[in-house]
Amino acid sequence: MSETDKILCRAEELRDRSAYRESINLFRGALREYTRVHDEESMMHCMLSLGDTYRMTGDFDLAVTRYRDAIEVARKIKSAVKAADARIGLGLALRAQGRWREALKLIRESKGAYLKRHDREGVAFSLWAEAGAFRIKGDIRKAIKTYKESCKFFRSIKDDNGIGYCLCGLGGASRVAGLFGDSLNYYKKANKLFSSTGDAFGKAYSYCGIGNAYRMREDYKKAFTYFAKAVRLYRKMGDRVSYAYTLWGLSTAYKMIGDLKKADDYLTDSMQLFSKTKDPRGVCYCLLGLGEIALLKGKKAVAKRYISAARDKATENNFGIEKCYVKTMLTLPDGKIDNTCYNELGLKIGFRELPLNIP
Repeated sequence: MSETDKILCRAEELRDRSAYRESINLFRGALREYTRVHDEESMMHCMLSLGDTYRMTGDFDLAVTRYRDAIEVARKIKSAVKAADARIGLGLALRAQGRWREALKLIRESKGAYLKRHDREGVAFSLWAEAGAFRIKGDIRKAIKTYKESCKFFRSIKDDNGIGYCLCGLGGASRVAGLFGDSLNYYKKANKLFSSTGDAFGKAYSYCGIGNAYRMREDYKKAFTYFAKAVRLYRKMGDRVSYAYTLWGLSTAYKMIGDLKKADDYLTDSMQLFSKTKDPRGVCYCLLGLGEIALLKGKKAVAKRYISAARDKATENNFGIEKCYVKTMLTLPDGKIDNTCYNELGLKIGFRELPLNIP
């Protein structure tokens, strides 16, 4: 094994332990060496690994670049499977930036390539990726159905981590659907799996989900306990993406118990991270939260500015559910809450008054 191969192995070990920042430096070093000696197979491996790791740290633009590079090299060496892997990665990076239409197209292309080759692992992963894109689009019923399909494939190949991520996806989609008991059960099952496999990111992800499920059940004490567990792990691994959503969840919980100062502080921190990672959906949630806090303080003009900005984000990206939240928020100053939008999407959400416990 060459020195560069050893560096690559070390990088993969660090990434598997969720030490993302350290692994990125090693992957970049390995890529430089493989490029110097024109080892295209290893170059592509590093590009894919860098794309995956940048995605975990919220550096989506860098991830997009690396995945596009990997697609080019895969085409050059005629590796259809690696091209499919890179397309799915690219789809996931674009999905995180709200570009769910492009993401779905790329993910489905890869799914077709995996089906052609009877690659069950590839099909399972592509279904999981597709389900997440449906969730961002706002098609929750389709997201739940697709996560369940993905889970079946992961079970057939006995991939516990894959099953765990499907359960987390089901937990999130069920919460948005208004099925809070189901959401809690899915996240708890996922957490049990991740604890047995030692997946630190999975544990953090499921802790955050459990916290949100308890928040929706108005058990704020338990919600704060699980959010704190998620925060500890996300900070340790240098994750900015899921950490930002955890901060948003914390902000919403504090808003629900009337601590508007803490709600505002957490929301501001969350907004900064979403802006840095260029996540328009996250920014939309923060703008809605800031608008609601302004309403709770009686500052209607300020609230309208925030809510209008959220409407622009939701409309520009065609986020189905977030557009509903905007409609609800715009009716609040008149004292008439409009919930019809959620019924049309098949969601069991019915807001009655401020504050809004947004799933």
